[in-house]
Amino acid sequence: MEELNLRAYAKVNLGLDVVRKREDGYHEVSMIMQTVKLFDRLHFEKQQEDTIELTTNLKFLPVDENNLVYKVVRQLKEEFQIKEGIRIHLDKHIPVAAGMAGGSSDCAAALFGMNRMFGLNLSRKELMERGVKLGADVPYCIMRGTALSEGIGEILTPLPPMPDCYIVIAKPPISVSTKYVYEHLDLPNLEHHPNISAMIEALKNHHLKGITATMENVLETVTIHEYPVIKDIKTMMLEAGAENALMSGSGPTVFGIFTDKELAVKANDTIYQSGLAKQVYTVEPYNVYKKTN
Repeated sequence: MEELNLRAYAKVNLGLDVVRKREDGYHEVSMIMQTVKLFDRLHFEKQQEDTIELTTNLKFLPVDENNLVYKVVRQLKEEFQIKEGIRIHLDKHIPVAAGMAGGSSDCAAALFGMNRMFGLNLSRKELMERGVKLGADVPYCIMRGTALSEGIGEILTPLPPMPDCYIVIAKPPISVSTKYVYEHLDLPNLEHHPNISAMIEALKNHHLKGITATMENVLETVTIHEYPVIKDIKTMMLEAGAENALMSGSGPTVFGIFTDKELAVKANDTIYQSGLAKQVYTVEPYNVYKKTN
């Protein structure tokens, strides 16, 4: 295989709870992850010279070791002694530093792409084992679909697919540090935790309103305090007819769940025109029905 095109899909957190802080500083979580039909494109092309060339459509993105795509390619070339080179172009559409696992998804696609391009014959489990060393969300981005994520994000349990709906995604023009959010989370004094078990039951029953009724993210207690615009976007989505709206990950992206496409599109336009967010998309859930190795 000389060339390959792949999509790297974004995710949202339908529910996000932090269970405890470990002695090593990592936080254990309990999250419901959902892939959505918003994606980056990666084009892979073999090169005769033993080089790694990464280009992107966004000038501010790093194209060296500071990019997970470059990092995983280098590691696999070293591990499997690959002497051929690779050129990768990353066409980025998932908002950057937005709580949507864009970087992790690109990394997952790079793992999958290198595996295919060079016939490494790594199973999905083996890809995930390598991915978790680069980022807690990478194993999920390899698996995709609807899943319960536990531990630091590496313990994954597939769940029934999310019912059909429309998801409006809005990313305000701010950047949020995941490290800052977790460091300032007052875990011992949280008044409420998401009912993750109830959401799992709603997914099993294919009950969309049961899912939206249990949407909650404990990290909002930190991020909304620092960036009130997140609450403003949530309020706008609810007023526009969303079943519910929530911040994804550590933010600042907000997403709203709609059952009516016309209402979703109207909400999209309203939020964009308000100026609260300039990256606004209306998408659907991306569900994985067939299990693969």
